Amino acid sequence: MGNQDIVQKLWNLCKVLRGDGITYHQYVTELTYVLFLKMMKETGNEVILPEEYRWDSLTERHGIALQQHYRQLLLDLGSQGNETIKQIYLNATSNINVPKNLEKIITFIDQLDWYSAKEEGLGDLYEGLLEKNASERKSGAGQYFTPRPLIDVIVKLVDPQPGERCNDPAAGTFGFMIAADRHVRSKTDDYFDLGEKEAEFQKHQAFTGVELVKDTHRLAMMNAMLHDVQGKITHGDTLSDIGSNLKNYDVILTNPPFGTDQGGELPTREDLTYTTTNKQLNFLQHIYRALKANGKTRAAVVLPDNVLFESGVGAKIRADLMDKCNLHTILRLPTGIFYAQGVKTNVLFFTREKTDKDSTKDLWVYDMRTNMPSFGKRTPLTVAHFDAFVAAYTAEDRMKVEDERWNVFTREDIRKKDDSLDIGLIADESLSAYGNLPDPIDSAEEVIGKLEEALALLGEVVAELKAIETKPVSYEENKSSLAKVAEASGVYGNE
Repeated sequence: MGNQDIVQKLWNLCKVLRGDGITYHQYVTELTYVLFLKMMKETGNEVILPEEYRWDSLTERHGIALQQHYRQLLLDLGSQGNETIKQIYLNATSNINVPKNLEKIITFIDQLDWYSAKEEGLGDLYEGLLEKNASERKSGAGQYFTPRPLIDVIVKLVDPQPGERCNDPAAGTFGFMIAADRHVRSKTDDYFDLGEKEAEFQKHQAFTGVELVKDTHRLAMMNAMLHDVQGKITHGDTLSDIGSNLKNYDVILTNPPFGTDQGGELPTREDLTYTTTNKQLNFLQHIYRALKANGKTRAAVVLPDNVLFESGVGAKIRADLMDKCNLHTILRLPTGIFYAQGVKTNVLFFTREKTDKDSTKDLWVYDMRTNMPSFGKRTPLTVAHFDAFVAAYTAEDRMKVEDERWNVFTREDIRKKDDSLDIGLIADESLSAYGNLPDPIDSAEEVIGKLEEALALLGEVVAELKAIETKPVSYEENKSSLAKVAEASGVYGNE
């Protein structure tokens, strides 16, 4: 059984927990608690765990006794012992209320083909689970997960080197840094070509990150540990004072969260030159300021379209970026590759120069969006889709590249457009007399997804009503059930 088969089987377990009212994202977090203990046993690392909380302590208990032991385990591991363990179990609570469901999960995990999983890599197994979670529209986890082919291409082009300090200020599940670690390992025979001090630096200091969301930080810690990446992953907000101390990096790779701060709040940092409620613009400021100003440091950042054309403060930040950095390439990404449909994104590649004025001379833009397939579950994004872009990016003479998607703009061209970077898109062939019609299969799949979501909500209502049918129903319980019915049917208000 390969890792993909194991991931699918683990994912099917979620159906067991739907009756417990557990969401997909909660399920992955719950699995993380249990999988950590099992993986510590499989890798011979149980010594870092208190003896009373090792894997066998779960398999030898049943029913209420198992549930009580498990909840005490979560509480104690989050407050004592090894720092990595404390980070993974910090403030951990179980959402599993039915003891037999917990027992099913533990029994199922215990019986999996762990020999095959170890052969393929436990880190890859766990990352497959995170990707599965991100691909489920209802999980809401897509915002934390950058597609693996995109990460691999970005890392290949930015090319982190041994001895460089790499950082992701919006780490998510730490995918960029894990890929950067793999990249350097592949060039150094898994670090065996390096000296002892250099290898220690790579394992413990080279790859770091910051993640704001507690449960996502937990997943990042687990992901890093299973890939033997031991750099610091801070739980906090880069746009707070924490970010003021994140400086002097050689490489920054990141996909900051989309959206505006709730309530229109400004970042609490005082060292950012321009103030705005736009998170991505604030992250962009942080990134180019956090690179060493030596002409060699570089960054690649995934940003939505609005960052390219937002006026006012947005234009000032883009001008400041092009003064301090050589913004040499923008990749206009296709839609559908992120798990929030319709999101239009780009990758900005730049190096931090020694000067703070007129660092950008020419900007190359590659349009991978127009006249491209509709990516999604039926047409998954692969590394091969980036081949033409990689060839253009790495060409010795970019001027000699013959590709209609590849165009250059001078800094003067951009100034004439009021520093808008919403440039480089080619003519859209789909804009015919019939209009730009959506793919009928994609439309049908979207309808099916919504129907499935509605059925799941109605199923929760039925389960709740069955659970309380033997006792009087309170006003609040009745109101809650009716609200779910309304949500499932698309009816809102007092109907």
